[in-house]
Amino acid sequence: MKIGFIGLGIMGKPMCRNLMKNGHEMVVYNRSSASMEELAKEGAVMAKSPAELAAQCETIITMVPNSPNVRDVALSENGIIKGAKPGTVLIDMSSIDPTESRAIAAKLATAGIEMMDAPVSGGEPKAIDGTLSIMVGGKKELYDRYYDVLMCMGASAVYVGEIGAGNIAKLANQMIVAINIAAVGEALTMATKTGADPELVYQAIRGGLAGSTVLDAKAPMMIDRNFKPGFRIELHIKDLNNAIAAAHSSETAVPLTSQVMEMMQSLKADGCAKEDHSALVKFYEKISDTIVKH
Repeated sequence: MKIGFIGLGIMGKPMCRNLMKNGHEMVVYNRSSASMEELAKEGAVMAKSPAELAAQCETIITMVPNSPNVRDVALSENGIIKGAKPGTVLIDMSSIDPTESRAIAAKLATAGIEMMDAPVSGGEPKAIDGTLSIMVGGKKELYDRYYDVLMCMGASAVYVGEIGAGNIAKLANQMIVAINIAAVGEALTMATKTGADPELVYQAIRGGLAGSTVLDAKAPMMIDRNFKPGFRIELHIKDLNNAIAAAHSSETAVPLTSQVMEMMQSLKADGCAKEDHSALVKFYEKISDTIVKH
């Protein structure tokens, strides 16, 4: 299949590579040219704008930071809507506000363009090895048609419901991940401050009910003081902002999510915005005057 891919950042570039490895012909666009040039050396074709890309491809994937970026590449003067033929399908794999997914999809539909929202979970490591979890909203027949394409990038691709449902699932995921990371940081800070080795505490609890993917991914990073970003705090702040907005629009109270959001805002003010979200432990270290380390 010939696929257009827009957004070649930490996640998008390896996702695009995995599609190429599976035999798909790729046309790529990114605001900065370095990633495009890198993939062009591997066989991709570079486009000068989303509109130019859309004129060449009937299937387009977007992987950009937030709602305004999706709206821009889809609907602006040089956007997908200006170059795409009726029948084109946009698969937006960005993590955005579900109300925006629905609004953008409605606007594209006026030009005969279909849209699915298919945000992902797993961060850079799973983007590289093609084992992302993909949550899909849109028409079921589109999901069925593009399932094999999605599975070039993921270990799972689950249909959640109509357009916007994929991003609702992603926001639920991001709420649970944020709250879990905060709990791990709080527990390891308590263990350290009360005289235990956090590494041994981690090993002792990981096989019990407290064990989780989050614990195994983030506790070692906290203990090793490794905050190299797999998923940056500033991006998690974006997701929690969207989660809180979606919750409030439906009169849903989200007190734990709101508390972790404020913790992340504090870390952003301390200059940690581009660190991995495991740096949440630094919030507890600061207010408890201790350092979690082996």
